[in-house]
Amino acid sequence: MKDLFSPANIITVTGAVLTVIGAIAYGTGAANLSVPTLFYGFPIFIGGLALKTSELPPAKKIQPSKDLSDLQKEGPPELQKLVGDVTRWRYGQKAHLESSLQVLNLWDADEPPQLLEIEELDTGRGYGVRLRFEIAGVTLDRWHEKKARLSRFFANGLEAELRSKDGRELDLILLPAQSKDGNKNSDDLP
Repeated sequence: MKDLFSPANIITVTGAVLTVIGAIAYGTGAANLSVPTLFYGFPIFIGGLALKTSELPPAKKIQPSKDLSDLQKEGPPELQKLVGDVTRWRYGQKAHLESSLQVLNLWDADEPPQLLEIEELDTGRGYGVRLRFEIAGVTLDRWHEKKARLSRFFANGLEAELRSKDGRELDLILLPAQSKDGNKNSDDLP
């Protein structure tokens, strides 16, 4: 249902309706109605189709079983921005987090990793997120080479865990780092 109400679909349908109204008005001789609806409706329709060709739907958001609003306030605000960024419609990109994956050297131009879903986590360590990628043209070894950089890339004081069951999908789990005594390490960071 959410796919029906994408901005590109709304613009395309609006343009199509205006174009049809303008064509009917033109056919019936109602010049006052046909001119504006045809002149505005057809370009809006074409613009909607152009957006539709470059549309990237939001990643599936797995709803946590309980309210995490208190825990989110304690967690890094960058994680909340990350969740908001990947759960909205994008245009002109091949994949979610495209620029971030390019900077991390986890990008393959022909087969980029695709973010499938995101989940907010409540662990004993605090607020975290799980990102599930279809890794496509990027090998698991390359992801594991970047594990240390992934830990600090999205926000300070995070620790990255990488898990893969089948070699085609990878879970990137970002959690608050722990100090050696088992406590959260966010206060120890500069």
